[in-house]
Amino acid sequence: MVDSGMAGTGRERVETDARSRGLEIDIVERPPADSLESAARLLGLDPAGIVKSLVVKRHDGDYIFVLVPGDRQISWAKLRALVGVNKLSLPHEDLALAATGYARGTITPLGSSTAWPVFADERMRGTRVAMGAGEHGYSAFVDADALIAAYGATVADITDELKPRS
Repeated sequence: MVDSGMAGTGRERVETDARSRGLEIDIVERPPADSLESAARLLGLDPAGIVKSLVVKRHDGDYIFVLVPGDRQISWAKLRALVGVNKLSLPHEDLALAATGYARGTITPLGSSTAWPVFADERMRGTRVAMGAGEHGYSAFVDADALIAAYGATVADITDELKPRS
């Protein structure tokens, strides 16, 4: 966990936390993207290769991180059953910022102002993924198995196929 009073940019917080966990990451700059699919193209990946780091609010006011492959979406029923609660929700962006120290689109467990529990979809195993790097315009590449191990993440089937936008 990173001290919430830690100075530095979001990217620096990510790098510091990764080093403290013995986690090798590569942070790359990328042009702005208007969608996950666009970001994947810019990084030379399939959408599944980008992991969305979502902060999810529990009914008791605490949060969890949920790591979801880009071609998937949270299965709320599966996640609620795994966490053992009846209610989970995506918080307003101001609450997500307060809970993690990161703005939406940059959220990652790495360097978060609070070390919330991490839940990862099982489809991440055995892959190298790109994820938020604490600042807009950057992505962090990391071995998913090493990330899971570094956080003691709970790994399970917690997603469904991504439904087309209407």
